[in-house]
Amino acid sequence: MASSLLAWSRARPISLTPAHVRQYAKPADANAGDARLILIRRALYPGNIRNRASPTGTWRPDVRQTIQRAIPSVQAHHTIERAWLLHRRLVRKRREAELARKFECMKGAMNELKRVDSRLYSEANKVEDPRARSKVEMEKMKQLPALEARAFDARIRGLFPREMRIPAETPSKNGWNYEWKPIERPL
Repeated sequence: MASSLLAWSRARPISLTPAHVRQYAKPADANAGDARLILIRRALYPGNIRNRASPTGTWRPDVRQTIQRAIPSVQAHHTIERAWLLHRRLVRKRREAELARKFECMKGAMNELKRVDSRLYSEANKVEDPRARSKVEMEKMKQLPALEARAFDARIRGLFPREMRIPAETPSKNGWNYEWKPIERPL
């Protein structure tokens, strides 16, 4: 039996089609692009083909019938549209009323602060240029190394410090730096 199989395989030449041959170092076709991206794009954004419906495509043959079943008349459509606009207007009015209430509370708090301590009131309402530097700050920046000077310059007074890290669930790879101190800004 083995000899008959061997004779049969010698008599019949083996032809390998390109699909059977592995090509590890096949040169990439510059015009083809990434095959995975092309397949994903085709699945998500099919073309406007008139002969088949697509749930993600832009054309479906049964749209008109579906709309007619859901909204039987133009009058019903207009009623639904007006109800939706009324709902959006009510939500907008509620939001504006809430903002007005918060603004009035803030205004009342600022008036109370002005009545209690005018120095704190003027300090709270002082307009400050974040780019302005005092002479003391400029002298301090000249003494700092370049990286610290850049951090000093980037830090805007009154805002959350940029060098502060976001809390994470795992510790950093370097561990905790016990020697780190924030840059002191002279007043």
